[in-house]
Amino acid sequence: MLKTKDIMYNIDVIQKESGTLRVIGWANSANPSEEVAISVTDDYGNPIDSNIVRTTRYDVSMARYGKIVECYFGFNLTFPYTKNGSCQITFKNENDFKNVTINEKYIKLNHLRLKMAALRHAMTHKNKKDRNSPDYYDWWYRQVQPRFSDLVEQKTTSFPPNAPKFSIVIPLYNTPEKYLSELCKSIKNQTYRKFDVCFADGSPENHNLGSIINKSVYGDTRFHYKFIGENRGISGNTNEAVQMSTGDFIVLCDHDDLLTPNALFEFAHAIIKNPECDCLYSDEDKINEDGKLFDPHFKPDFDIDMLTSVNYICHLFAVRKTLIDQYGAFDSHFDGAQDYDFIFRMTEKSRKIVHVTKVLYHWRTHQESTSSNPESKLYAFTAGANAIRAHYQRVWPNIEIEKIDTGISYGIYHTYFKFTEFPLVSIIIPNKDHVEDLDKALRSVLTKGSWKNLEIIVVENNSTETCTFEYYKNIVNAFPQVHVVQYEGEFNYSKINNFGAEFAHGSYLLFMNNDVELIEPDSIRQMMGYAQRDDVGIVGCRLLYEDDTIQHAGVIIGIGGVADHIFRGRHSENDTYFNRAMVAQDYSAVTAAVMLMKSDIFHKINGFDETFAVAFNDIDICLRTRKLNKLVVYTPYAAFHHYESKSRGYEDTYEKQLRFESEIKLFLLRWKDIIVKGDPYYNPNFTIRTNDYSLRDLSEERIGEPYYTRSRLRDILTLSPEEIVERKSVQDINRD
Repeated sequence: MLKTKDIMYNIDVIQKESGTLRVIGWANSANPSEEVAISVTDDYGNPIDSNIVRTTRYDVSMARYGKIVECYFGFNLTFPYTKNGSCQITFKNENDFKNVTINEKYIKLNHLRLKMAALRHAMTHKNKKDRNSPDYYDWWYRQVQPRFSDLVEQKTTSFPPNAPKFSIVIPLYNTPEKYLSELCKSIKNQTYRKFDVCFADGSPENHNLGSIINKSVYGDTRFHYKFIGENRGISGNTNEAVQMSTGDFIVLCDHDDLLTPNALFEFAHAIIKNPECDCLYSDEDKINEDGKLFDPHFKPDFDIDMLTSVNYICHLFAVRKTLIDQYGAFDSHFDGAQDYDFIFRMTEKSRKIVHVTKVLYHWRTHQESTSSNPESKLYAFTAGANAIRAHYQRVWPNIEIEKIDTGISYGIYHTYFKFTEFPLVSIIIPNKDHVEDLDKALRSVLTKGSWKNLEIIVVENNSTETCTFEYYKNIVNAFPQVHVVQYEGEFNYSKINNFGAEFAHGSYLLFMNNDVELIEPDSIRQMMGYAQRDDVGIVGCRLLYEDDTIQHAGVIIGIGGVADHIFRGRHSENDTYFNRAMVAQDYSAVTAAVMLMKSDIFHKINGFDETFAVAFNDIDICLRTRKLNKLVVYTPYAAFHHYESKSRGYEDTYEKQLRFESEIKLFLLRWKDIIVKGDPYYNPNFTIRTNDYSLRDLSEERIGEPYYTRSRLRDILTLSPEEIVERKSVQDINRD
């Protein structure tokens, strides 16, 4: 951090992105209401066209002023930059200014400084309650939980006569007395009273767990205990507990975990609100032997493709008893992953699956538990792969699976699909000059890729270089599956792709930028594995910048005001929230830089909306596909480099900015419902200020409230595009 008499600033991150430099940091003045102007110049003092997005930085506000100030101290600055180049960033207000020279040496020193800062943080801040400390979530959780008065009010809440009764089923086996006693007390303290608890004990006779339960619940008649007399395995023991139940819903619970006091209250409220609910689940976290909470798992709404990649539902899970009666309880063939198989079978048959976006379950960690020590139950991961295969055999019997392995870590599964026929895939690539980039894109797919039944349609759009047309002749002669068609008119991404699709013969359309390069040879095969399903409309892939940082791993609606690529700029796919960047899953949208789509769906929705000339056309087509009840799938195992925006340039003129802001307004008008309600694949406990799945700041809207208030959204939509441009960015609108 550099201090001056007035201005304070810091450059947090510098990222190279294919001919551009992204500089992220903050700057403020001694007077918080006085904005620091930021500009970029070359070595001769000439202005460099730059794009700046202002952001709030409450951490900076608290550090300098000791309070939250609603000002935009953060900045995200992008501008053209060539290797070994040099430029200056100037921070200026009425009383002070500061220049920072940016060159290769400064960039390397900045990267080194970040590494050293991370090391110092790890060594000296292990126990402090900052956002990166192990204790931060424990503190955060206790701020957002129901207060004592809330719990008292829940206990006195009147429910209708048909309110559901829950049966919590718990298999026991050699359960430690301390853990069992704490579990019983957490259930007894529920604010919702209409439940019973069914313990089925497969322990040896000398464990006497029944007396521990009686001692813990002080004669509460809702607690029932059965000594089985033998260990029938976790499925057999659980089934005994299910047979004891009398409730409308069966709630699964492990013998050494804890429920929050409002768990059943929240479930009952969700069921009454959603009468067709047959299954429901909550968020969860972990609790260590010292009682500290950590590792919160905030989940998306129901996501079948994430479920076939990892058992993300896990706890707390409840299912209507009539489904169990009809389709069976636990299957011992899947012991170790019996709950995974059970969740598949119950959700397959459910009318509606509800997600309660609150932590209602504390998963205990100790040396013997799977949550703490995955190697303690390696057999569980083999059983999990078998559960996924069985799910596909029931739901998609015509789809063949070659193998399922454990992907990047225990409990994350990678499904390899088998093909006996290879449908024609039509790749559509808009192009204007930049033949080196185009050649790299084409040859990577044609010579490195494993999917051979391809046709490639290059849509020529106003190229001016002679070498471009010479290249077209050569590439068509070298590869007969390449065709060049001529589009006449100004640049409009949607029109160009719609035009190219008219020449396609394939049953699948792969929209691809001319500045991408295939990394994984099986990328198209991986995408086609999902695209072949009837319930899937679009498939996206993992895109990396030239320096192998993440460019795209799915799109979240609402981040930054409109939408953003999740985890953009992260250096490691595995260093993402619950390894999400390396988990196949459903999203509301993916980028069209590389996007596979069924041809019949494309034509059914009339292709790309041509009013989105440059921005949001891919997000819009994904959301319109979702309205057909078709899924948009992201697979990380299809991977390309994306040398982003080499060909198109920057929003560096008034006309371009006006068009861009007009498209923002059109997008918000069309999709305001999802903006207001929130993206179903993004948990409301996360912030929409960043794209890294950070916890929502306590200064933001209350947990569970919409991303935008209706009045704020109305204000945005009533501004003209000209007014938007004058305010520089959509972030300025939010501030107003």
